[in-house]
Amino acid sequence: MSLTLDASLDEALGAAPAKTLHRAFGMQSVGDLLSHYPRRYADPAELTPIRELPLGETVTIVAEVLSSSARAMRNRKGAMVDVIIGDGIGKMSLTFFAKNLGAAKWRSEELAVGRRGVFSGKVGEFNGVTQFAHPEYELFDDEDSARRHADAMAAELIPIYPATASLQTWQIARFVGRVLDDLDDIPEPLPEAVRRREELLTAREALEQVHRPKTRNDIDPAVRTLRMHEALTLQTALLQQRDAVRALAATPRPAVPGGLLERFDAALPYTLTPDQQTVGEQVAKDLVGAWPMNRLVQGEVGSGKTLVALRAMLQVAESGGQAALIAPTEVLAGQHLRSIAKMLGPELSPLLMPTLLTGQMPAAERRKAALRVASGQALIVVGTHALLGEKTTFADLGLVVVDEQHRFGVEQREALRAKGSSPHALVLTATPIPRTVAMTVFGDLDTSVIRTMPAGRAGIQSFVAPLAEHPAWWGRVWERAAEEIAQGRQVFAVCAAIDTTKKTAEAGALLAPEGTSGPRWGVVQLDEALSTHPTLGTTRRAVLHGKMPSDEKDAVMQSFARGEIDLLLATTVIEVGVDVPNASTMIVLDADRFGVSQLHQLRGRVGRGGVPGLCLLVTEAEAESLARERVDAVAATLDGFALAEVDLELRGEGDVLGAAQAGVRSSLKLLRVVKDSKLIVRARELAEVILATDPDLTAHPGLREAIERRVSDDDRAALAKN
Repeated sequence: MSLTLDASLDEALGAAPAKTLHRAFGMQSVGDLLSHYPRRYADPAELTPIRELPLGETVTIVAEVLSSSARAMRNRKGAMVDVIIGDGIGKMSLTFFAKNLGAAKWRSEELAVGRRGVFSGKVGEFNGVTQFAHPEYELFDDEDSARRHADAMAAELIPIYPATASLQTWQIARFVGRVLDDLDDIPEPLPEAVRRREELLTAREALEQVHRPKTRNDIDPAVRTLRMHEALTLQTALLQQRDAVRALAATPRPAVPGGLLERFDAALPYTLTPDQQTVGEQVAKDLVGAWPMNRLVQGEVGSGKTLVALRAMLQVAESGGQAALIAPTEVLAGQHLRSIAKMLGPELSPLLMPTLLTGQMPAAERRKAALRVASGQALIVVGTHALLGEKTTFADLGLVVVDEQHRFGVEQREALRAKGSSPHALVLTATPIPRTVAMTVFGDLDTSVIRTMPAGRAGIQSFVAPLAEHPAWWGRVWERAAEEIAQGRQVFAVCAAIDTTKKTAEAGALLAPEGTSGPRWGVVQLDEALSTHPTLGTTRRAVLHGKMPSDEKDAVMQSFARGEIDLLLATTVIEVGVDVPNASTMIVLDADRFGVSQLHQLRGRVGRGGVPGLCLLVTEAEAESLARERVDAVAATLDGFALAEVDLELRGEGDVLGAAQAGVRSSLKLLRVVKDSKLIVRARELAEVILATDPDLTAHPGLREAIERRVSDDDRAALAKN
């Protein structure tokens, strides 16, 4: 039988294995199976005698089953299988857990006395006996097979695959071996000249060596080749998408002498920072280009991204075009509207009629706002996902501004863009994104960065309050808050939950390690505790969280902004966009429960005016733990871009990328955006050269097929919606 990478697993392996692989990993084709790479390799040298097995390490041994029994568990549901194995010198136990006694008996019968096999697992100890808990294993069929296998193992590495309870690594290895044996020629994603220049293997050699390496020296060249295939496939797809946007016709939106933008700039009480000027020029140029702008603007909290966006809105408005700014929360949408109206001032506001449109508005008010938008009277529209509703129509939508891109789904952005005729798109984020992540996730967007901060900022000092080492610092944290309030300043105190008795965490606020009981403090508990504080008990306090009605949230936030509240106890609902220049102090409780970028965002809520900012990160995490490392990293630097790199190193790119783009996570099989940054940059360069002369990849059928295989229609649709 001759197989291609696109052949179905049903055809390659039969219905039952195909169904098992699909259920376990969503695999459908031979290509899907062959891109399920080993996570490590067991070396024959690791076949240590049982007596010498090092505790805590993952090892592989060959042994014989000496005893095997199944029993129901006493104190909880389920059953256990206890097995003793030996290698002729020493003995160890294996423990397996099963849902019921029937499943346990099946396992016990499979591991019958006298059976020999390969066992792989992490070495533990229980009651002084060496143990594997739920090890991976493969039993030999007979004595001859055992000898042959032992001889083969003495010479070759054993691939260990990501597996499931129903599908062992050995079974996956067998399936991979079967399809490799029947695999036909594989199209090369890389042009031959490039492959040779980059000193890479052929696609066939790479797959053979990654799945069936003869020695350790076979693995690295195979992995490097496959990483380049991944990087080139993804970068080419992203650049094709960028070119597809550039093939659309856009309505040019030029600024005119003496127009709205010029009048706005003339009235500004301060000069733009160098970065605001540079990015502003890039945006202004995009708005008169032949294709729709598709730009990502990164900038620290408080760097003036909203000002850049507003200047773009004014430029679009000069030709009668409308701009829609979509924010992730009602609080932030209301904040943006007030901020924009204030910046426009009494002269320009009536001309542009900035209008708020959200789902929580009273029906009559909402109808009035929707009419202003549909008639074109409102040239600036600010809202939440309510802007996406079928009933919301625009007269001439020329610009879509998306604030905090990572909080807003691909489909939602597309729904808003569909309301105009190829409108320009500007995406804002205050979460600094490392260059290679931006290149991998937002590779079809042009990227701008605002690094310089506006003058007059007093800066922020950050400190960790480690209660594990210094429990008495808890009292000092609140004394410090009282001192700031006594000087006429305002304080935020942020919790990871609303009410810890009800376990109501705000979405995204928790990074609870497995097995922990959750955050200690909710805003409800903190409010109760502070009500008896000798100083803060009589302070003007308020609570703010995501479960409150929208108008109530807005009223609290406005009251805090007017200085009528001294101490605001909140969840991460205040993470982005809330601007109170008189707020000097940010106290984050259970700080280890938050991500690096979240802590950085929260800290950015203070020190925004002439008042020096203070950020106190309160944690009970032990020194040198991963949770504590995150908190210490934030306290150590104010550079969000440096923190983004730290975050990537600490958490790994899977978490950082999240579901920012459909297709990206599934495409990153071997590619690592930090470790492989140079490779990604190189792949980008190669993709640009290839597409410059062959935009349809007619002369590069292998690359075209790789993109079709790796970037599905759904993935492409998601890319298109950026």
